[in-house]
Amino acid sequence: MTCVALLLGATVVYAGSYVHGWVSPAPRTVANASCNGSALQRALTPGDVTINVYNSTPRTGLAASVASSLQKQGFNVATIDNDPLGKTLMSVGEIRYGQSGLEGAVMASKRLPGARLVPDDRMDASVDMVVGKQFREVKVPPKVAPSKKAVSAPRC
Repeated sequence: MTCVALLLGATVVYAGSYVHGWVSPAPRTVANASCNGSALQRALTPGDVTINVYNSTPRTGLAASVASSLQKQGFNVATIDNDPLGKTLMSVGEIRYGQSGLEGAVMASKRLPGARLVPDDRMDASVDMVVGKQFREVKVPPKVAPSKKAVSAPRC
């Protein structure tokens, strides 16, 4: 019985010293953040973004012409309609998006400068582009020339 009591006491002391940091486990190797593949993800392209285009003005066919311009730039247009919220926007427009659609919303906002980014509670990565009365045209961002300097993957 004495051996069991001593063994139990030693276990309690060791556990307490471990909790207090007196005894530390062997150091673990932590992977470099740039080596786990997340840094090597490809950039978002217009083809990765699904956009719903809505008209909040009395101008007929506005959403269809905007959708056509976005499709020519490579975006996936899912819906073309009047604003489902029934708003009449006096501004250039709004870009509505959920948490997972932030990158797509930023990309879409470059096509509609002056539009307000409006987060909502949708669960998918789709983006709503709602054009308003001050809308004039869909911008086409300039092509970025590829860098001549080759970027190598980090060594892990």
